[in-house]
Amino acid sequence: MRIPVGVSATKTWTVTRELTIARVDERLPAVLATPMMIYLMEIAAAEAIQPYLPEGWISVGISVAVRHLAATPVGMAVTARAEVVAVDERSVTFSVEAYDEREKIGEGTHVRAPIELARFLHRLAMKTPPETT
Repeated sequence: MRIPVGVSATKTWTVTRELTIARVDERLPAVLATPMMIYLMEIAAAEAIQPYLPEGWISVGISVAVRHLAATPVGMAVTARAEVVAVDERSVTFSVEAYDEREKIGEGTHVRAPIELARFLHRLAMKTPPETT
C-alpha cells in the first residue's frame, strides 16, 4: 500500500442527545457515549486514508483499543484525530485521540483494512439469508 505514515485527519461533531448514552438508557447521564466517540475516531481514520486507496476501494475497521477518559455533555464540540503510525500489506494502524472543548477525552489505537468494495459486497450477499415470504 502507498499510504504514508504520518497522514492524518480530524473530524468534529457537536454532541447531541442522539450521541449520548442517555438515548439508550434514560437512567444514565446525557454525555457522549463511548461507542460514538470511537465511531468519530473511525471516521477520521477512514477519511485520512481514503485518498490513497484505489478507485472502488474503502477501508473497514478491524480493531479498536481505546480508553474513554472524560465525559462530554450535550452541546459541546468533540474533535477526533487519527494519524497513520504503521502500514503493512493488509492493514493500516492509527494513533487516535479525541478532545472536547476543555480536555482530551479519549486515546488509543485503531486498525483498518483496505478492501475492494465490490468483492466485499459480493461476499456479503453470499452470507445474507434469503428472504422468507
